[in-house]
Amino acid sequence: MKPALSLQNTIQPHSWYDFPHGEYLKQEIEQIFTPWLNRIFGYHLLKIGELSAELDTSECVIKHQVNVANSSKAGVRAHIDELPFSEQTVDGCILSHGLEYLTDPHHCLREVHRVLMPGGYLVLSGFNPFSFCGLARILPFAKQKLPWSGRFFTPARVKDWLHLLGFEVVFEERAIYSSLARGKRLSRFAAWQSFCQHYLKPTGSVYVIVARKRVAPLTPIKPKWHARPQFNPAVRGVGLRSTPRNASISSKRESN
Repeated sequence: MKPALSLQNTIQPHSWYDFPHGEYLKQEIEQIFTPWLNRIFGYHLLKIGELSAELDTSECVIKHQVNVANSSKAGVRAHIDELPFSEQTVDGCILSHGLEYLTDPHHCLREVHRVLMPGGYLVLSGFNPFSFCGLARILPFAKQKLPWSGRFFTPARVKDWLHLLGFEVVFEERAIYSSLARGKRLSRFAAWQSFCQHYLKPTGSVYVIVARKRVAPLTPIKPKWHARPQFNPAVRGVGLRSTPRNASISSKRESN
């Protein structure tokens, strides 16, 4: 398994239109995670990255939504792996196709965990390497184009990172059974998509994961030196038994 940290410079997307079939890809991801937006309550929602900023989150009950990206169009301009927010101040985060194009994706997830409130939600999406899109990376010059210029991480590995940080994965879905190569519209292959959804579901080119931050409450343990000694009261009406020594002393007194 290759390490998550990589110092190689990769071509990064700045819009969904940088991907082949980007508009179709965006609509499919929105359709999957939109039902979960109603479960995110609070005051602040972060949309991390330029791709996340373009997603439609109008169904979310949180009205204060902040776009964070290293771009002049973002509401807060910053690196998405160095979030300029205090600990436990955000109620929800959306990170769409950002881990593939980062130098240290695990550090980005740590930053998301840091700023999230206990019980806050993280919605993320990415490309599945064990899919038709992942197999297309072996084609000549594919790694010099989007989306194959990034590093694809398996959903199992991403979920392992989330569990180590203290997240609970509450939902996972796969979608878009295609290589995403330029060509005809993917919407024309609805029958093929339906077949793969039933029989080849793990091979979806895109995965969507919804995770929730869990914080275990601390249970105070009473120190041993504060514990009282166990008290066993004597039973009333029960006398002491005479020992052989006491019996011998009483016999001597009677003889005298």
